[in-house]
Amino acid sequence: MEAVERIKELEKLILKYQKAYYDGEGIISDAEFDKLWDELKVLDPENPILHKVGADSGNFEKVQHVMPMGSQEKAADPEQFLAWAAKHVYDEYLVEYKLDGASLELQYEGGYLKRAVTRGDGTTGDDITENAKKMNGVHAAIYKDGKLVPFTGGIRGEVIMTHEVHKKYFSDKANCRNAANGLMKRKDGQGSEYLKLITYDALSTDGNTFFKNEKEKIRWLMDCNFIVVRLVICKSPDRVIAYRAKIMEERKTSIEYDIDGLVVKENEINLSDASRARPDRQIAFKFSLEEAVSTIREVEWSISGGTYTPVAIFDEVELNGTRVTRASLANPDTMRQLGVMIGSHVVVVKRGEIIPKIEAVVQEENITTTPIKYPEYCEVCGTKIVDEGTRLFCPNKNCSKRVLHQLLKFQETADIRDLGVTLITSLFNDKKLTCVSDIYALTEEALIPYFLNDKSVEKDKVSLGAQKVYRSIQSHRRMRLASYVACFDIEGIGETSAQKLVQAGYNTLEKLLSATEDQIAGVYGFAEVMAHTIVEGLKENATEMRSLVEKGIIEIESEEGGKLSGKSFCFTGELTIKRADAEQLVKKAGGTIKSSVTKDLSYLVTNDTSSGSSKNQKAAQLGIPVIDEREFLKLTGN
Repeated sequence: MEAVERIKELEKLILKYQKAYYDGEGIISDAEFDKLWDELKVLDPENPILHKVGADSGNFEKVQHVMPMGSQEKAADPEQFLAWAAKHVYDEYLVEYKLDGASLELQYEGGYLKRAVTRGDGTTGDDITENAKKMNGVHAAIYKDGKLVPFTGGIRGEVIMTHEVHKKYFSDKANCRNAANGLMKRKDGQGSEYLKLITYDALSTDGNTFFKNEKEKIRWLMDCNFIVVRLVICKSPDRVIAYRAKIMEERKTSIEYDIDGLVVKENEINLSDASRARPDRQIAFKFSLEEAVSTIREVEWSISGGTYTPVAIFDEVELNGTRVTRASLANPDTMRQLGVMIGSHVVVVKRGEIIPKIEAVVQEENITTTPIKYPEYCEVCGTKIVDEGTRLFCPNKNCSKRVLHQLLKFQETADIRDLGVTLITSLFNDKKLTCVSDIYALTEEALIPYFLNDKSVEKDKVSLGAQKVYRSIQSHRRMRLASYVACFDIEGIGETSAQKLVQAGYNTLEKLLSATEDQIAGVYGFAEVMAHTIVEGLKENATEMRSLVEKGIIEIESEEGGKLSGKSFCFTGELTIKRADAEQLVKKAGGTIKSSVTKDLSYLVTNDTSSGSSKNQKAAQLGIPVIDEREFLKLTGN
């Protein structure tokens, strides 16, 4: 039922935004419109709205098109494009700019312009001939080498406004496309002289042949003095992807008008395919708002515990509506594989709600780059840093930065809320906390000075704060095995991954501590590199982990019988209960928490189940149940 309601909502939104666009006042960006379109395509692939174009206003006479003006299939990223290319193997791929303007068809008879028709519903559009005649690139008659060309048929192009014109005359409009769309449909025709038509297609309807393939078509349009779209020939899909990365950067400074992707097609003219509502033999390879090209200026090293993570600092780009200047480079191996250097031009991505990252380096000549300098010694303890490829870290377990980080991790994972960051840091600085075991050795007396001053202590005042913290610590001595292991801040092993190991049969502390790298790597989702890191981390902390359990300070709960055992939950949006409390309900019932929507997620929990958020959309695409807080509490037995 929820899916049916969402489909109806999407239909209304798409029709609303289409009407606004074709009336000359687009409300949202192409990328935002595409997200709605793609969501509807996932929920209802045969929906009739997906197979028709919008319609213009009723301000002009309606005229039928000479050539089809349907919509194109889209690829939003290289993976989608490669999937299309695998089914469309051409000797060469013709690649043109996907112009971000308004489509227009020029209809000629015997070489003379008779009508100029907007896209409309794909079959008929508005006759704006008088306005079109004022545009740069529209010819009242077709001449080649000084002679009239007796062409009868249609010539298709895109009406655009250059950045310079927009800045100088129409900066009050949101963008060039909106400004162009509005001007071309003005009843009084004012402003059309500021517009330009760039052509890319032509169709003869009287049997005369002026070109035999797509390349000849573009050449013929040029010879007839039309402004034509830029055409590049690529010999393979990989070259198309590389060219796209290059154009993503160039379009900001070197292209005078807006483009929002590339059109990729074969050289053969395929009229039957072109007549379809959505031609299959060509595709729009879009530039997504989720990625951009920028230049790396420096690399900082973020230190978390003993791990040094490279963070790229680059020229500001806008991704998903936010301004971004930083992105993680993950680890040394990732940097080396990418070939990242200071001065490199890189593709920055931010898909869904994932933090920005560097996806690729644009290979270019004649740019100056310098190698990235790696830290050699720990900035805290001076120990020589170890470069294992997948991580750069300080190997000194007693490094004060590592110890404090582990204490904070233990408090967070064990959910000892009253023992906060400030108190832990103060106790650590005073050498009252030097390891995890010291947390459970704290007494009320030891905590009192952190809540009362000397004068109050002398008067034998009771510290309610010290009592509260002490009781909070003592009430968190019973844990699930996965939580206990995750508390120790071991690289690569959080609660979710620890739970996978438990479910794989390593369901006692001793089994986990005795597991070999090969055994861990044999568990689904754990590669050899991760297994090595986990085994080394467990070995490093084994003595203290065993000691706390053997002395009865920590009690490991049984893994059997959990109501939510084997189930995973992700939360999004506002809940009436605290997010941390909701997560604890899941953990206590044997379930696990995920921070993002993945294919193995059991439930997405939100009180706005009809939202168009990226998490809701992804859950719909993957068929993951989306439940509200009431349903969630019912599952947990609350």
